Amino acid sequence: MIKREMYMSRIRPFIGSELIKVMTGIRRCGKSVMLELIKQELTESGISPSQFISVNFENMAYAHLQTAKALHDEIIRRTAGIGDKVYLFFDEIQEVQDWEKCVNSLRVTLDCDIYITGSNAKLLSGELATYLGGRYVEFVIYPFSFAEFIELYRPIAPEEPIQEFFQKYLLSGGMPYLANIRYAAEPSKQYLHDLFNSVQLKDIVKRNRIRDVDLLERIIAYVMANVGTTFSANSLAKFLKSEKRTVAPETILNYIKYCCDAYLFYQVKREDLQGKQILASNEKYYIADHGIREAIFGGNTRDINLILENIAYLELLRRGYEVTVGRSGDKEIDFVCNKSGEKLYVQVVYLLAAKETIAREFGAYDNIRDNFPKYVVSLDEFDMSRAGIKHHNIRDFLLMEEWN
Repeated sequence: MIKREMYMSRIRPFIGSELIKVMTGIRRCGKSVMLELIKQELTESGISPSQFISVNFENMAYAHLQTAKALHDEIIRRTAGIGDKVYLFFDEIQEVQDWEKCVNSLRVTLDCDIYITGSNAKLLSGELATYLGGRYVEFVIYPFSFAEFIELYRPIAPEEPIQEFFQKYLLSGGMPYLANIRYAAEPSKQYLHDLFNSVQLKDIVKRNRIRDVDLLERIIAYVMANVGTTFSANSLAKFLKSEKRTVAPETILNYIKYCCDAYLFYQVKREDLQGKQILASNEKYYIADHGIREAIFGGNTRDINLILENIAYLELLRRGYEVTVGRSGDKEIDFVCNKSGEKLYVQVVYLLAAKETIAREFGAYDNIRDNFPKYVVSLDEFDMSRAGIKHHNIRDFLLMEEWN
């Protein structure tokens, strides 16, 4: 169990406060481990574990607590014998019907500190906003970064150079459980396959009552194949029509939204940097874990330029940036990143092998006149920085503590 300090440093200021701490993210990305890390910190600070009440709603032993009233009554009963403040940990809370009513009531009734996890972005929409408006803080948890991956993979292959580490990361991705099976190729693929099926069935099909599962599978396969590529619902509808499936663009958008709600995909909007407006069509999508793509679709090495983009995008999200795709005149910038008024631009390319590629990637910044940092990242080993634009090998870029 690694510390995941990037998240703990954000959560720590809220430990002990009355705000409900909500951790969301794709199934199996390490949310449950975050709860254990919080318990560990609380114990080290002198809190007795007898003050903790933990319920994992994926465990059938708690199936009888999957309504707001049943859960509320059980927690009130269990806290009656605890004289001090109680610490409540609810894992995969979305399994509980009307859970927000229960959590809000517990917040009001008890002297408690509440932590919840969920695998759906809609967890914090709708009624929750009514019941808990302004009374919670959300932390999105992502699969392992390259730095976290190295921490777990190095003891398995201590002699391998960092280039081999990155090659392994490129194919395996960052799902935490893979460390338990020592990143062995076939077991890892089997695990990621089963995980994907679980996300698709439980978090997408079942939650949204999807009847046309075949259509959903085709749409997911298309988005996986085209991560990091701009496309529209109309172009996908035409593609499906060529496969003898007639479907309305609105249906496609709904199905993709369900996938985004389950944190399988992330949508990135396009921004006109000169007109300062968000463009209405042709968004890009990236997958939560590129290892899942390799297990289900394959071709991460073949599509390495897209996968490098995917890896860079998730790292930007991990570090708290809001990300759009930038358009400046006829040029496109892969990532325009904002955090607390600070800006960062990132171009991702496989190799700067030809003069034309160098001119295109560095030239993307020609119309950007501000002084915010501008990066080109690739797999090249040599520093090709020029005209104030910084070039880094992507491994080094991912491992940098600060980008400035």
